[in-house]
Amino acid sequence: MGERVRTFIAIELPEEVQRGLARVQGELKRSHPPVRWVSPEKIHVTLKFLGEIPAEQVETVCQATDRVAASTAPFELEAAGAGVFPNLRRPRVVWVGVQGDLSALHALQASLERELAQAGFPREERPFSPHLTLGRVQERAAPAEARSLGQVVAALEVPSLGRWRVEQVVVMRSDLRPEGPMYTPLRVLRLGGGS
Repeated sequence: MGERVRTFIAIELPEEVQRGLARVQGELKRSHPPVRWVSPEKIHVTLKFLGEIPAEQVETVCQATDRVAASTAPFELEAAGAGVFPNLRRPRVVWVGVQGDLSALHALQASLERELAQAGFPREERPFSPHLTLGRVQERAAPAEARSLGQVVAALEVPSLGRWRVEQVVVMRSDLRPEGPMYTPLRVLRLGGGS
């Protein structure tokens, strides 16, 4: 069996938004259960997670993504609000919301799903729910601790952490390490054409 590459397609964030996410994490870190926090510079909007794919399929993914990017105009997003998945009583993932031109974002993601499905990649079954993952509650967290975190997030006011113009998408490699995942851009594709 040849090399396999853990791959996803994402929108990266500007430093201003990363700094805002770090401030929100700082507020939440003061009082809460065991959470594995994501380094702010690694937080992104995931458009499509492909998982472990054969290395020879990476080029197919890049070409499909380029076709979609070329036919998509740049648009604006904003980071604001906070929440948890799946619910406030049993939070597993803590996130900051994505706002702005959500119709353009959803159209971009749907086009990627279609293009990649035509290339033989399975479609995502869950509906697309754009968000910025701040951290994941660890298995060892007691139910009461998790509920407490849910209550704090519910009461947390997260005003705008910044707006940005989305002008590119990135096909990313993810290598899992004990200290957290390491992301390596495989291809940066400009919206509206030109790489």
